[in-house]
Amino acid sequence: MADLWRLTAREVRAMLRRRDVSPLELIDTAEARIAAVDPAINAIPIRCFDRARAHARKMAEKSVAHDRNPAYLYGLPIVVKDLTAVQGVRWTDGSRVYADRIASRSDIVIERLEANGAIVIGKSNTPEFGAGGNTVNDVFGATRNPWDLRMTSGGSSGGSAAAVATGEVWLATGTDMAGSIRYPSAYCSVVGLRPSPGRVAHGPRNLCFSTFNVDGPIARNVADVALMLDAMVGQHLEDPLSLPTPAKSYVEVVSEAELGTPLRIAWSPDLGVAPLDPEVKEICTKAVRAFERAGAVVSEACPDIRDVNAAFYVLRNMQRVGGAGDLLQAHRDKLSPEIIHYTEKGLS
Repeated sequence: MADLWRLTAREVRAMLRRRDVSPLELIDTAEARIAAVDPAINAIPIRCFDRARAHARKMAEKSVAHDRNPAYLYGLPIVVKDLTAVQGVRWTDGSRVYADRIASRSDIVIERLEANGAIVIGKSNTPEFGAGGNTVNDVFGATRNPWDLRMTSGGSSGGSAAAVATGEVWLATGTDMAGSIRYPSAYCSVVGLRPSPGRVAHGPRNLCFSTFNVDGPIARNVADVALMLDAMVGQHLEDPLSLPTPAKSYVEVVSEAELGTPLRIAWSPDLGVAPLDPEVKEICTKAVRAFERAGAVVSEACPDIRDVNAAFYVLRNMQRVGGAGDLLQAHRDKLSPEIIHYTEKGLS
């Protein structure tokens, strides 16, 4: 039992399905692992183990079979980024403005995950309102990189990525506007996916027609990401951009891909706009060459996106106005310099 945290999410889900292990035992495992490593990395500052155990007991009382649902997680514990509401749990957005807020309702994505058998055990750290490539805020401080405590875990889903990397939890949610799932996943050596806008329903939110912010999964390997994504997707009436569940599950697609070789891969080291560290470029190039040796055709190509930064900064700052414009007047003294800067730029 002490080594359950080392297993993949798919392995643990299979054990749950066979009843070789219970959700309560997994919660105990996660709690012990968090106690052992989180004082050093500060990935999960908000814990809700009592809520998790109550949820697990309710699940045990139900005798409904879920074996026909490929997305069902059978009581697998997860962590939720602290930008996303979980009913009855502290929800700070990493901001002193909301330091003591308790969510009255869960976000749609959490409602769906819990309906599909996930159990929330805590909230992961994030920069204020997810603004920034480093996970640090004035409420909980900084999240460290688990491979080198001197370094950043990335942002803004750095808490989720660090929690997964250290085995505190098997799966975690992230949110992504401009790399907030992808940066920390890369920095912490885990796997994160930014789904297409609308693929994962979320909200209800004020900026409900924005395609910038999406929710996505973070896990230790591609197959586990597919497992979590299956439990997240689906249309919802309260999210006008949300899309129907795909006909084929992501786990099924990944399983099929494991049997064959991708035929064509597009690759760009810098997309024409982002200079890459030489060591990172060398590592990525070696990975690309491995695909070629496996039989894939790799083409070095990318769209012309030289003007994308100018467009993005305008749209990003306007998004901050929509999200934090009112707070600038009422709580300026509690906002970080970054949020004030982005919002004032948008207002200009």
